[in-house]
Amino acid sequence: MKLYKAALMAAALTLPFMQPVWAATPDHSLVVAQNINDIVALDPAQAYEFSSGELVSNLYDRLVQYDAEDTTVLAAGLASEWTADDAAKTIRFTMRENAKFNSGNPVRAEDVVFSLSRVIKLNLTPAFILTQLGWTPENVDQMVTVDNGQVVLKYDGDFSSAFVLNVLAARPASIVDEKTVMANEKDGDLGNGWLNTNSAGSGPFTLAAYKPGEMVRLNANPDYFKGAPAMRGVIIRHVAESATQQLLLTSGDVDMARNMTADQISGIKSDDIKVESFPQAAVHFLAFNQKSEALQPKAVWEAARYLVDYEGMSNTFLKGQMVPHQAFWPKGFPGSYDEMPYSYNPEKAKQILKDAGIKTPINVKLDVINSAPFADMAQSLQASFAEGGINFDILPGTGSQVITKYRERSHDGVLLYWGPDFMDPHSNAKAFAYNRDNSDENYQATTAWRNAWAVPDDINDMTTKALSEADPEKRQELYIELQKRVQTESPVVVMFQAAYQVPMNKKVNGYVNGALSDFVYYRLVTKN
Repeated sequence: MKLYKAALMAAALTLPFMQPVWAATPDHSLVVAQNINDIVALDPAQAYEFSSGELVSNLYDRLVQYDAEDTTVLAAGLASEWTADDAAKTIRFTMRENAKFNSGNPVRAEDVVFSLSRVIKLNLTPAFILTQLGWTPENVDQMVTVDNGQVVLKYDGDFSSAFVLNVLAARPASIVDEKTVMANEKDGDLGNGWLNTNSAGSGPFTLAAYKPGEMVRLNANPDYFKGAPAMRGVIIRHVAESATQQLLLTSGDVDMARNMTADQISGIKSDDIKVESFPQAAVHFLAFNQKSEALQPKAVWEAARYLVDYEGMSNTFLKGQMVPHQAFWPKGFPGSYDEMPYSYNPEKAKQILKDAGIKTPINVKLDVINSAPFADMAQSLQASFAEGGINFDILPGTGSQVITKYRERSHDGVLLYWGPDFMDPHSNAKAFAYNRDNSDENYQATTAWRNAWAVPDDINDMTTKALSEADPEKRQELYIELQKRVQTESPVVVMFQAAYQVPMNKKVNGYVNGALSDFVYYRLVTKN
């Protein structure tokens, strides 16, 4: 047992009670230090927090899902195969034969119907993801049915089956064991209360223990249809303080720390610790309001793309936090466009403005959230844009102040970020590439409308076409082309994609941390 006195003394200064002394981690279990105080619910019909989303993905399966082997590929889950009829707006799923719930009950088509209708009828926070399919408490029993052991799913909307499949890969579409859940129902809650401290899934792990604000313990499912996890279990210790996480990691009392700061990570000197970086879903952008006449010429937008010091920022104060990315759909997602045609070139930017007959300097008021890293980003942009003849007057404000002005379309320029609700490119395309009605009265929670960009009809049409395209490959091609169009023809300059650094013991391999919290997987982890 390791007596890490320094860690205990530091913890005592910051925590209301002394942390216990922990032994070195066992070879057959992964021990994680993580702040998990955001968990409100573990029931997949209610879970909407980052930490709970990670747990749901390790406890449950979906009909189709993005798996640990490749989080960019939509793969068969509890459905072994499916056929889609886009004309009839129907998808028929054949169930996998060898899948069992942790209870030992076989996974049935009836469990799928129960699980999906349960989300609609409970109507808790994440239900909106499924209600997009035209499902209501009144019609869901007719929209999702069983026919000869298969699941027949109907939907209502002007979109393709490819979009529907991505919706079904989202968290609230997780499949629960009807028999176990209903055996624990109380007062008509469809087992909601019980599922918030227990699990009833078919996933690679089962919930062995959950103590809010203290710990989560997962036990491996030896009968998982894709094979048992290498680790017998995962222990997630709630450690709120990043400094304490650092001490636990460097002393060897945990295998992984999930919430250390960039400064703490860069200061790690131990040869026993490695740091892995994972792209995240949020994209960070600079946008120009088209209500400002000086910012309407397309040459201004083009020049701006050459005035961002992408590499300079990402290699210094943004190191480990963001990586350059120049399209609205994040890297690591199907259909992403990862080419970066722009680099810092103030001379080229000045020539673009000169050729367009635009007089400089151009003065722009830039609204920025007054916290890191936005304040530092704004100062970098102020310096680099000045080299091209565009002067930023930085207006710092709280997040709510900046976003309120943005929603009111009363800003000049703004520095913000955007993330998708689920893994389908339409989630961002509707924000960056669609705005048929640019009137002030037609409020839209999108970047296009908020920047008063009247999206050209052909780009609007392309967004609509991509949404309804049935062929997955053609659909991805449409979204890639759409990103190229927006990249060159909109007043929104996408600059970076968020990144997430995870320091861990060098013995740990196979940890998967995808771009969404739903894509955190422990199944492939080994400790060598």
